Amino acid sequence: MNRRQFLHRSVAAAGSAWLATRSLAAQTQTNSQTMTMTHATAASIPGSIPAPEIAAARFPDDFLWGMATASYQVEGAWNIDGKGESIWDRFAHTPGRIKGAATGDVACDEYHRYRDDLAILKQLHQKSYRFSISWPRIQPSGTGGPNPAGLDHYSRFIDAVLEAGLRPFCTLYHWDLPQGLEDRGGWPNRDLAGYFADYAGILAKHLGDRITVWAPFNMPWSFTWMGYGVGAFPPGRASYADFLKAAHTVSLAQGECFRSIKAASSKATVGSAYGMAPAYPKTDSEADRAAADRYHAMNNVWFLEAAMHGRYPKAFVVDTPYEQMGIRPGDEKIMQAPLDWIGFHYYTRRIVSDAGGTAKPGTGASFGTEIEQDTAAGRDPYTRFHAEMPTEGPLTDAGLEIWPRGIYDLVTRIAKEYNNPIIEITESGCSYLDGPYDKQNGAVPDNRRIDFFRQELAELARAIADGARVRSFHAWTMLDNFEWAEGYTQRYGLTYVDFRDQKRTVKNSGLWYGRVAAANRLDV
Repeated sequence: MNRRQFLHRSVAAAGSAWLATRSLAAQTQTNSQTMTMTHATAASIPGSIPAPEIAAARFPDDFLWGMATASYQVEGAWNIDGKGESIWDRFAHTPGRIKGAATGDVACDEYHRYRDDLAILKQLHQKSYRFSISWPRIQPSGTGGPNPAGLDHYSRFIDAVLEAGLRPFCTLYHWDLPQGLEDRGGWPNRDLAGYFADYAGILAKHLGDRITVWAPFNMPWSFTWMGYGVGAFPPGRASYADFLKAAHTVSLAQGECFRSIKAASSKATVGSAYGMAPAYPKTDSEADRAAADRYHAMNNVWFLEAAMHGRYPKAFVVDTPYEQMGIRPGDEKIMQAPLDWIGFHYYTRRIVSDAGGTAKPGTGASFGTEIEQDTAAGRDPYTRFHAEMPTEGPLTDAGLEIWPRGIYDLVTRIAKEYNNPIIEITESGCSYLDGPYDKQNGAVPDNRRIDFFRQELAELARAIADGARVRSFHAWTMLDNFEWAEGYTQRYGLTYVDFRDQKRTVKNSGLWYGRVAAANRLDV
């Protein structure tokens, strides 16, 4: 997942899981305080939904409430039980890459503590757990036979997920590419499409009797652009040509993965976990509206369009990029994969304007889902748009604008453009740095996070009421964790983690979210 100040080459300080023993029912006084405070802060959000409408919001009886994590961000155990080195291991171990010289070597130690963390999800009435599998735990070098210890670990893990009453939702790739495959050229090497299909087949063969929901990639636009286009993610390359080739390989891999999983498991449903941000034109001019459409094509539906229709959307003002991607005859059929459902993340919005002229590639600051540029000619030579994150709404501690209406606009647009598919919200959340408070007996009163979710979920309920087929919502994230190049300087968790001793404390937001999941409404 990408968040503001996720990067900018910034590059940050980090253990038996502990679940608060106070029952949810014992939180009455704290909850009352929380509701009072969050209703007060809601008034500061432009276009915020009034309390009566929040109280009326309802979700379908079979709606799946869940949380999400990612292997490198929570597992730790980076070099045990036969696991190979990943590109994030290499990147984090390189001085100057991560804030505070932090690494994911230990992270939340979920590799050893997953049963305790699953107990948190069970107590909070969750029904779906979205996690990722570490490719180098399964194939240490990225190719060849599977590592038995890695398969055994995830087999035990899946059993525990099911025992906790959770739906296992597996993302195959959440950015931790085996370093051995990067040494072969990384994602710009189209051979990786075949290697990824082999990896997917191994997982489906060994775990497909219990996992039925699979997403090949997490935010493919982000890891290809950040890693190969501007060099802010591993492997740290900065080549637009490499980005284009990597993006095409990932599209091929997405299709090959789809068929590999389906061939190995008759129970499998395959979807996606794309990163999206609704794009609003800066003015009503034809040029700005066209630029916003190019943003939507490039950043939101590039890989979705490849899967559903075997083609790329019109994101460029010239044809040169398509010529640089290495497209071969027949690739359209390889890319095409009729996804069973569509998943995407929502964090914030973008205001987009036409750049015009001839752009010159450069560097810029990372604001959420992309590297932005302030050059007069736009972010790159081919899309030619400016994408800004506005500050009309309040900002989270990570600097992201809060704009609840965005999830309604995004859900309804995808529903309209793709024939009202089943939608899963695969991630959404916010970073606030609230910690345990002695005056509240060690509770974590993160009331701003409660208000964030209350407003956003009310907009999601409105989209459902208007006909969108939204099946689930996964809060990012279950645990405070390693936030990529920000290290441990941002906290998105609904559970506070003290990285000195790995003690877990469910935040007030987690307790509130648990009540929402139990009641299927927001006025709890």
